Amino acid sequence: MTKAMQVQLVETPAEDIWGGEKGLLSFTETGATVHATKAVGGPLVAAQRAARRLDGMGIGAVALAGDGWDMERRWAFWAGFFNPRKDNALDWGTGDAAELKELAAREKAARWVREITNGTPEEVSPRVLAERAAALLSELAPEAVSHKIIAGDALLQEGFVGIHTVGRGSVREPVMLQLDYNPGGDEQAPVDICLVGKGITFDSGGYSIKPSSGMATMKSDMGGAAMLTGGLALAIARGLQKRIKLYLCCAENLISGRAFKLGDIIQYKNGVSVEVLNTDAEGRLVLADGLIAASEQEPRWILDAATLTGAAKMAVGRDYNSVLSLEDEAAQKVLDAAAAENEKAWRLPLEPLHLEQIPSSFADIANVGADGSPGASTAAAFLARFVRDDGRKWVHMDLSGSYQPSGNDLWAPGGKGHGVRTIARFLQDS
Repeated sequence: MTKAMQVQLVETPAEDIWGGEKGLLSFTETGATVHATKAVGGPLVAAQRAARRLDGMGIGAVALAGDGWDMERRWAFWAGFFNPRKDNALDWGTGDAAELKELAAREKAARWVREITNGTPEEVSPRVLAERAAALLSELAPEAVSHKIIAGDALLQEGFVGIHTVGRGSVREPVMLQLDYNPGGDEQAPVDICLVGKGITFDSGGYSIKPSSGMATMKSDMGGAAMLTGGLALAIARGLQKRIKLYLCCAENLISGRAFKLGDIIQYKNGVSVEVLNTDAEGRLVLADGLIAASEQEPRWILDAATLTGAAKMAVGRDYNSVLSLEDEAAQKVLDAAAAENEKAWRLPLEPLHLEQIPSSFADIANVGADGSPGASTAAAFLARFVRDDGRKWVHMDLSGSYQPSGNDLWAPGGKGHGVRTIARFLQDS
């Protein structure tokens, strides 16, 4: 068994030989010290950067030691120490039972999100995604969780035309997971919150095909479904006592003789018709079904999450998740949840005027905005048309910070799990 390296954290500078004020790590015969000075980003950033640095050196086993670690610093270290290609071992370095319980719950949820997001598109089909999400949540609360999976042509029978349209081009059938977490067991209990996640397990762009450079990371286009599942899992582990319904809208967006085409019109069961002007704007088409189903439950809140637009990443980069809502209160709840959990989120604009920027000559709306319109805002405006009262008590997360195409000084390449804690906190506090 590999002996774990002992790693301490201090807020004093390293000796000059290790870089002085800007030195992140120093080493002795017995282990390493993280120097969490302002010059290296402060304690949380320093912990995560140091973990990435140690992983890069081939250190596969670490034990956190000394008095410099609190729970948030330990968690930041884990976030950086995760490696998608090997199973690094981390001793949290605490005997506090409450801390260990919370850290274990975070790790279970975040690891699941990161690993399923990193899974190959061949391994993670729409049905596999739905089944694994249901299995995770059922394992956590077997008496409180029930679910059903609607697949293939059965989607049409229940009126879920968006998921079916996007997924019909693949030989692997599209599915919707409908999961009910009902800790009280009363079937007549009102639904507190509905969650709706985009689960595009691979996105070629369809006939609006992506270039190879843009398609290479599209196994991650199910990040919204993964993130909501992980967030609900963490909230359940923390003792959530609210009734939550989860809708995962899962499909592959591929090209074939059965694939949907530009110019097609989709008639949704809430009466809204949509002209397809870009088959690479497919996420909003599947989410529409989930939002209709969620609205029918009349919950207090609806939250959807999706890796929806490149425009959001252009606006805030990959360090923040984007938040959009027509109501200040709804948006602020998510922003407050992110702040409470030391995750980054930023509000982008969404106003009634954006509802007018997705016109169609042949249907009520188009699935892309008019030339020059803001892409993240018009995508959210599209979604608002499928929420009760055009967006009441609803908030949309565009997960610009959920995936890292290549590693950097904070994150390994792949899924990050950044947003799981925000969603869990939203469920707890809303």
